[in-house]
Amino acid sequence: MNRRTSALVRTGLIASGTLLAMTVWAATPPEALDSALTPIGAQKAGTSDGVPAWTGKWLGTPPTVKFQPGERYPDPYADEKPLLVITAQNASQYAANLTDGQKAMLKKYPDSFKIPVYPSHRDFRYDDGTYKDIKTYAPNVEMIGGGNGIKNAGPTVPFPSPKTGLELLWNLKYASAIESEKAIFDQAVVYPDGNIAWGKVKYDIWSPKDASPFDPKSSAVNRAYFRVTTEQPLNERGTIMVGYSLYDSPESNSNRTWMYSPGTRRVRQAPEYGYDQPQGPGGFRTVDDDHFFNGSPERYQWRIVGKREIYVPYDNYRMLSSSLKYGDLLTGHHADPKNMRYELHRVWVLEATLKPGFRHLYAKRVIYLDEDSWYGLLSDNFDSHGELWRTNIQTSVYAYDAQRFYPTAVFYHDLISGAYMADRLTNAGPMVVLNRNPDFNEAHFAPDAARGSGL
Repeated sequence: MNRRTSALVRTGLIASGTLLAMTVWAATPPEALDSALTPIGAQKAGTSDGVPAWTGKWLGTPPTVKFQPGERYPDPYADEKPLLVITAQNASQYAANLTDGQKAMLKKYPDSFKIPVYPSHRDFRYDDGTYKDIKTYAPNVEMIGGGNGIKNAGPTVPFPSPKTGLELLWNLKYASAIESEKAIFDQAVVYPDGNIAWGKVKYDIWSPKDASPFDPKSSAVNRAYFRVTTEQPLNERGTIMVGYSLYDSPESNSNRTWMYSPGTRRVRQAPEYGYDQPQGPGGFRTVDDDHFFNGSPERYQWRIVGKREIYVPYDNYRMLSSSLKYGDLLTGHHADPKNMRYELHRVWVLEATLKPGFRHLYAKRVIYLDEDSWYGLLSDNFDSHGELWRTNIQTSVYAYDAQRFYPTAVFYHDLISGAYMADRLTNAGPMVVLNRNPDFNEAHFAPDAARGSGL
C-alpha cells in the first residue's frame, strides 16, 4: 500500500467513526513546489487588485538603508504615503478585503479607528540554505498523534503546500525560523476610561532547529526552549517560567514547563500550563493567544477556509522606533492609526472550531496567515454564542540581521469591554537581539537555572 492509498484508507476510517490514536498525514510532494510558487510556498504572481508579484530581491539589509546589528531596523519605505484610508464611512467599498474583526473595529469606533493603506511590497526573501532545507525535508514530513506532533521536519515550513487545516497550523507554529531571541517587552492594557495596567517581561527564546546550518542529528533539534521573567506588575515581579515545547511528541500537551515563585523561592512543574489560562496584565489574554495560537491543537477542528486578499499590517518599522512614545501610540480604544501601516496581501484563512466535549474560552478562531512568511497577521476569536468577542492585530517587519520576518507590536482587542492589550512593545527599552545569543544552551532554560537566578 503506497502513502497516498494509505492516507485515503485512514480518511475512510475516520469518516466511519473509527478512533485512530496515531493518525498520520501524507507529506508535501516535491512537485508541489513548482515554478508558480516561491521556495517557501507562496504564489509568485501578483493580482490586478494590487497584490504585487514576489520579487525576493533583498536578502538581509536592503541597499536603500544603512544598518548595523544592534540598531533598530530602518524603514526602507519611509517616504511612502498612504494610497487610501479606510474609515467607517467608506468601509463598504472595501468590505471584500476586510476581516470580520476589522469591520467590527470600524463600526465600534467610527470616529477614530482607521486603516491607512500603503503600497504593497514582496521584496524580501530567506537565504538559499532555508529554501534548500524546505525542498529537502518537506516531502518526508509526517504528522503524528492526531496532529499534536510532526516528525522528519526541517527547520521551517513543514508543509509548503498545505492540504489540511492542521498542516496550515503547523506552518504557523514553525513561522519564526529564528534560532534565538532575547528581548524585554513592555505590555499595556488600556481601559476605556484611559487607565493603563502595565507589564514588563524578559523573553529568552531558543530554537536549535533553526540554527544555520540545520543539524537533523542534534539532540535538541525537536525542542523550542523558553525562559520568561516577569518584571511588572510588581506583585508578580521575579516570577520565572522555563521549559520547552516538543515538536515531535504525539502527546496532547507537549510543553514541559516549570515555574519559580519568588514568594516561596521554589520551582514547581506546571504540567497543565497553557490553553486558555489568563496571561498578561490583568490576565487579559490567554496563554495560547501568543502568535495567535500557541500550544496543543487537540481541542479544535482545524479547517482551511481558503485564500483571500486582505489589508493586513505589514512592513511596520515605525512600531520599533525609539522616538515613538507610548503616550502617542496607546490612544483611546486602539493604537493611533497614524503609526500603523497596512498593505494588500494574499493570506491563508485558517478556522478552528471547538470540538464537542472540550472547553475553551474561544468557541471559534479565525487566523489570517501571510503567504510569504506564514505568520498570523490578524485573528478573530468568537465566544460560545458565536459572537465575535476579540480581534487581534500583529504587526511585523523583516529583520535584516536574522534575514527573517519578525513580529513586532501586537494588539488584542476586547470588543465587548472596549479595552485592549498592547504586547511586544520595545520602543522605551533595548532593541531585541536575534541570533546573537551564544549564552543560550539547555542549562540556561533548565529548572535549576530559574532557581539560581530568582529573587
